[in-house]
Amino acid sequence: MGVPVHSLFPYELETFKYFGCLEAHMLIRLYLFLTRNRYDITHSHLLWSIMMATPMVAACRVPVRLNHEQVYDVGRHVYGKEVILGIRRRRRLSNSLCHHIIAGSNSIQKFACEVEKVPPQKVSLIYNAVDLERLNPVRAAGERQKWRRIWGIPEDSLVVGGIGRLDPQKNFPMFLEVAAEVSVRFPEAMFVIAGDGKDREALEDLARKLGIDQKVLFLGFVKELRELYLVMDLLLFPSLFEGTPLTIFGALAMGLPVVASGVDGIAETLKNERDALLVPPEDKELFVQQVCRLLKDRELAQQLAKSGQETVRRYYSAEVMVGQVEALYLNLLEANQKEFRRARHAR
Repeated sequence: MGVPVHSLFPYELETFKYFGCLEAHMLIRLYLFLTRNRYDITHSHLLWSIMMATPMVAACRVPVRLNHEQVYDVGRHVYGKEVILGIRRRRRLSNSLCHHIIAGSNSIQKFACEVEKVPPQKVSLIYNAVDLERLNPVRAAGERQKWRRIWGIPEDSLVVGGIGRLDPQKNFPMFLEVAAEVSVRFPEAMFVIAGDGKDREALEDLARKLGIDQKVLFLGFVKELRELYLVMDLLLFPSLFEGTPLTIFGALAMGLPVVASGVDGIAETLKNERDALLVPPEDKELFVQQVCRLLKDRELAQQLAKSGQETVRRYYSAEVMVGQVEALYLNLLEANQKEFRRARHAR
């Protein structure tokens, strides 16, 4: 796209992180970068950028400053409980220093207004989106079989996939427990997990205890998800909490049926029994029932996939999201210029 990328992380000084001064080093780099260049807008994405960058950007007097809260993250929510007061205080400071906040779901918008006391007029709801050009569902001849061979998946298998960080939020123990029961009813089923994280070893141990270690493939980090979607017959996504479900949008864009938790941004953007099958995240029996239902009824699976695909193309494409963000940029720039002229006139 021709957009220059500048990393603040001192890759050439890896030992910095062992001396407790990595954050300070990155802030110094950011300060030098901002003082050497002039920008009209800064757009801080996700927790650490919001906490670190926005206060520095405010100190450097960038005219328009946005925070983008894209995920309902662990700084807000762990199984329904607010946690980590230090993070919350830093987030509140950052939110007070930015001009506007983009929330990636209603749950995030509600939290910002009700818990963090951000004025409602300062928050806009803009859902995340997927690049439909990169997630083209049209397959080349033999493409599905090729990737199944690469990953060692039998061509006649029914493949249920899970994608995400291997940490408690993504609820992969539930994925494996569901897989154990589904595999009894569908012996030809295989299960793939794409992602890495601190829980990988524990999840591999759980798969062995459940007796399905030969039916579950831990693929680690997969860079190009399109190839992964190609080999799958169904996406199982039992996350405990979620912002905008990009993994699900990607699967639907590729024409895959989805069984997912009916929580937060998932329930906001997708309609149960029309776009996907949504299940309470703790209800193992219903997860098993709905996965088996789609593996058995391929016509229903195709109907859900088609409807979900149309929903994603209509509302959650990158083109739609970019248009919304661009309109917000222009409105904020105009408002900032008016404020600047008023302040100058008052002086």
